[in-house]
Parts: sequence; structure tokens; C-alpha cells
Amino acid sequence: MRMPLVAIILAGTMAAMALGGCSNKGLRQLEPSGPGPDEFMILPNKPLTAPKDYDVLPAPTPGGANLVDQNPTADAIVALGGRASSLDDRGVPASDGALVARASRYGVPANTRTALAQEDAKFRKRQARMGRVRLFKVDRYEQAYRRQALDPFTETNRFRRSGFGTPSSPPRTE
Repeated sequence: MRMPLVAIILAGTMAAMALGGCSNKGLRQLEPSGPGPDEFMILPNKPLTAPKDYDVLPAPTPGGANLVDQNPTADAIVALGGRASSLDDRGVPASDGALVARASRYGVPANTRTALAQEDAKFRKRQARMGRVRLFKVDRYEQAYRRQALDPFTETNRFRRSGFGTPSSPPRTE
């Protein structure tokens, strides 16, 4: 008589533990709770250099750029053989001014990025209706945009058949 009572108590305890483990919905979300630090937003300063003449120093500009602050766009332009002075206030090279003017001839809404982010969030939510419960971390981006993805090998073959010169590509691994 004692053995069935112990088995019932043991089975009840295990069932309670199993159901208790399911009650914590945080276990289903295996991603970190926040965005975390963005290591790409940290730019080191340029090394300090002594001026050639201490009598002729530039005037201080409150709120302006420091001489040791990084400017990746201008540095890239200079590294590629261009002139950093060719940038206008929007970061567009002067030679591309006509292109930018043509592309924005009907106006550019100020909230383009936020509007696109909201539309994209709605799209991903619609695409992942059944994807809320998952045991393992999966690539949500790939799942949402699977139908819109291009197969690079198919596109390369299509361009080659059309007569366009295409670079060689690595073999397909399946």
C-alpha cells in the first residue's frame, strides 16, 4: 500500500514542477532583453599633434568639431583619392548634387526612416504570426523576408544568359 502512495506523490510533484516550468514565459524568449551596447558607435580620437606655430592657433568653435575627432566619411574619401572639401553640408559630394536634386525633386519627407521602420515592423509581425513560441533562437529576419530573397546563383545565371559580364562566383554548397 505504501508503494502506490509514494508513486502518486512522486508523479504529482513531477507534474507540478513541469507545469511550474511552463509558467515562466521569459524562458521562451531566448534573446537579450535590451539592445545592448553598440560597439560601432564608439570612435577613438585621432592622436594629438603639436601645432606648427603656437601663435597662429584656430579660433575655438563652441559646439563645433574638434581637430582630433574622427570623420570617417571624409577620411574614406581622402583614402580613396578624393578631396574631403568636396562634401556639402548633407555629406553629398558636389559632383552628385544634380543626382540628389533629381531624386528629391518631389520632396523628401522628414520622417522617412521612422515611417519605413514602422511599416517594416508591421510586415514582420504579419509574417511571423505563428513564430511567437520557439525553443531555439532563430533568424527572424530570414523568416520574414524569405519570399523576397534572391538566389544569387539564379540571378547570376540569368544575367549571364542576357549577355552581361558577371564575375565568377563560388560554387553552390548544398
